[in-house]
Amino acid sequence: MSILIADDDTNILLALKLLFNNEGLSSEACQTPDAVLTRLKETSFQLLLLDLNYCQDTTSGKEGLELISAIRQLDSEVPIIVMTGWATIALAVQAMQRGACDFIEKPWDDNNRLLTTIRNQIKLRDMGERTKRLSAENALLKAQSPARQPLKAKAPAMLKLLEAARRMAESDIPILITGENGTGKSLLASYIHEHSRRREGSLITVNMGGVADAAFESELFGHVKGAFTDARSDRIGRVELANDGTLFLDEIANTPLAQQAKLLRLLEERQFEKLGSSRSQRANARFIAATNAELDVLITEKGFREDLLYRLNGVTLRVPALRERREDIPLLAHDFLARARRHGDCIATSFSVETLAALQQYSWPGNVRELSHVVERAALLALEEEIQPADLQLPKPRAAQASAAGSVQLASEIASLRDMTLEDAECQLIQQALTANQRDVEKTADKLGLSRSALYRRLQKFGLSP
Repeated sequence: MSILIADDDTNILLALKLLFNNEGLSSEACQTPDAVLTRLKETSFQLLLLDLNYCQDTTSGKEGLELISAIRQLDSEVPIIVMTGWATIALAVQAMQRGACDFIEKPWDDNNRLLTTIRNQIKLRDMGERTKRLSAENALLKAQSPARQPLKAKAPAMLKLLEAARRMAESDIPILITGENGTGKSLLASYIHEHSRRREGSLITVNMGGVADAAFESELFGHVKGAFTDARSDRIGRVELANDGTLFLDEIANTPLAQQAKLLRLLEERQFEKLGSSRSQRANARFIAATNAELDVLITEKGFREDLLYRLNGVTLRVPALRERREDIPLLAHDFLARARRHGDCIATSFSVETLAALQQYSWPGNVRELSHVVERAALLALEEEIQPADLQLPKPRAAQASAAGSVQLASEIASLRDMTLEDAECQLIQQALTANQRDVEKTADKLGLSRSALYRRLQKFGLSP
């Protein structure tokens, strides 16, 4: 950003630009109020240094005062310093009432005083913005989940992933994290942020599936006062909160299709506008996205933009499922048990050998998240210091469940057969075979090992129709 100077005197503009350039300050110049307003609608400035008199007259300051009021409609925060060769106390008071921060007479006889005034106003502006950001960040952090757990691993697949993540963290290339539900994609995003050059900045998370379509722009980009009925004050969006840090777009596949174009522009141009404002702001954030969906399939089904995927997956990192990293299960289980002991009243301090074996044999369809819930529940249920397999309450494998269900059905059928005569059993078997073969006599006879004539005789005997 830079300083915007406005004056109808070309010599004044040249002198100020030269002074600012020698002091390492970037500046732009305008000669009319309309030009000032046009530039303000296009970009942001650190400070405005405005003359009060232009083409209408040279003494009243009317044009300058009207310009200040118009600027405050566009930007309520930017510092404004006014200058005029016809200074009066009354004019200075009016300028301050309309939103100016300070007043300088022309010609000024002390460059150092002018520069000090400008730098002080810029510092005050930066402090105010920093305070607003911190306030918004604190509110956001309070609303988000508790502090993340550190990533722990010794399985080769995970160690290889973490090595790649550390390498990618050093750049600002967008990263797409994929993997099943509960594998720890958000933890990996946090790991990347902590190992990046932006670690001193904030990691701001947006659950893209949890943002209502109507609130999308306000949530991501913020809004200005009066942008809609309930917009009673300006709001800082998550993109702006992530400046100098990382923006984590979780569940990216759930982004409404109508909003994907806005997200694409953000990634392509690194610019955005607050809702209700036409001024573009620069997005200085690192982008990380995560999903458990097959984005290629969604693209085929017209549910996700292909060009957005290309912008998101500068690098793709896949988090392995827990069943692919069984070496980590004991490590994670002990970590979750320690956490349960810190936050709950339990007597369990360890796992029996049989329990650890049961944990490693289970398929973990819910991955690390399921392991966490199972261990914390077992810690509360355990009646001994060692958690036993029964405390885990792990569901039976599907094959075992099917086998158990089949056994129950078989037992039921055997019990019913005990009350039937041989002829009743034969009749029931023929009925089932006919139904299974869609009343086709030839197929039914073949399945039962009978000739067609033999089957017809039995049908006649039992009063069955083919």
